[in-house]
Amino acid sequence: MARIACGLEYDGGRFAGWQRQTTGTPTVQAAVEAALSRVADCAVEVTCAGRTDAGVHATLQVCHFDAPVERSEKAWVMGANTALPADVALRWARPVPASFHARYSAEARRYRYVILEGWDRPALWRQRAAWQHAKLDIAAMQRAGEHLLGEHDFSSFRSAACQARHAWRRLDSVVVERRGRAVIIDVAGNAFLHNMVRIIAGVLMAIGRGERSPTWVGELLAARDRTRSGMTAPPRGLYFVGPQYPRAFGLPEPEPPQWPGVPG
Repeated sequence: MARIACGLEYDGGRFAGWQRQTTGTPTVQAAVEAALSRVADCAVEVTCAGRTDAGVHATLQVCHFDAPVERSEKAWVMGANTALPADVALRWARPVPASFHARYSAEARRYRYVILEGWDRPALWRQRAAWQHAKLDIAAMQRAGEHLLGEHDFSSFRSAACQARHAWRRLDSVVVERRGRAVIIDVAGNAFLHNMVRIIAGVLMAIGRGERSPTWVGELLAARDRTRSGMTAPPRGLYFVGPQYPRAFGLPEPEPPQWPGVPG
């Protein structure tokens, strides 16, 4: 039985997140498994690199499954895309060693948070970005983000429902930049807690509005208390850009940070 890794993208707007649910609520995992099972003509179960919440998008989610039948890479992709809804698409499929695991083999993960500034409410981007009335101070946001770099206890940056055994995580980069009327927050690290990126985005937005100083981030890390930190930013602005794997697996790299495009 061959193990297959596949990369996919999706608009999470109408889904209750990645993970399959027993209630019949639409999820990305359920849609992908149904499509691959149709290609295989038998049941297929997939494991992903990082589960996303309701309303969160992915530009490169990676999952793996043990193929019960032999199919070509093209057959897996084309066949699945025929059966998938329009807001989910497989981009590639590759055979990988049995040792590959979509979640545990990942060395790092990247996320992007998109914020649109301005008094005029966006329509086309209403489910693709957060909306912020005031113009944000991105220099202050960048200074604040640098406090997060390295390995820390991120207890102040995880939801109360987080089931991780501990809150220690490593952040490798936090980059805040403006592109036209959009403010982009790019974050990369070894792993992330439940709602961690959205809480980081909410904290940085409060600093960008001048409600807090950049040093507040250091205080939150030291407090290790979720009740001390700011709001959780809405899910619609969050994109899972993709996982990073050892080159030996030969899998495609996550897209460059300027993708997906944002309005100018």
